[in-house]
Amino acid sequence: MATPLSLNTDRDADGEPRVVAVGEIDLSNIAVFTEALAAASGGTRRPITVDMSGVKYLDSAGINVLFNHADEVDRLHLIVHPFLVRVLTITGLSEIATVEPADGG
Repeated sequence: MATPLSLNTDRDADGEPRVVAVGEIDLSNIAVFTEALAAASGGTRRPITVDMSGVKYLDSAGINVLFNHADEVDRLHLIVHPFLVRVLTITGLSEIATVEPADGG
């Protein structure tokens, strides 16, 4: 059974693609997370924002997908729950993507 994860793909005020994720990201739902990132990018290298302020758990499968996606776009901007900032910094993702804590986390 897949871990609950809600995903919404839209555009921010600047027209930049955005994925909003709420729940937990793990191996059981990584395929839908990957599909949402790919759909938001639309096969281009345009910058993308991923709002994960509603995600309190992210396993290695999710981190790997974010690394892969950072390699496929010109700029990956992650807005994350404060719980995840340290994990994404330790993994080195913050070296190739913008990682920003969500306000009020």
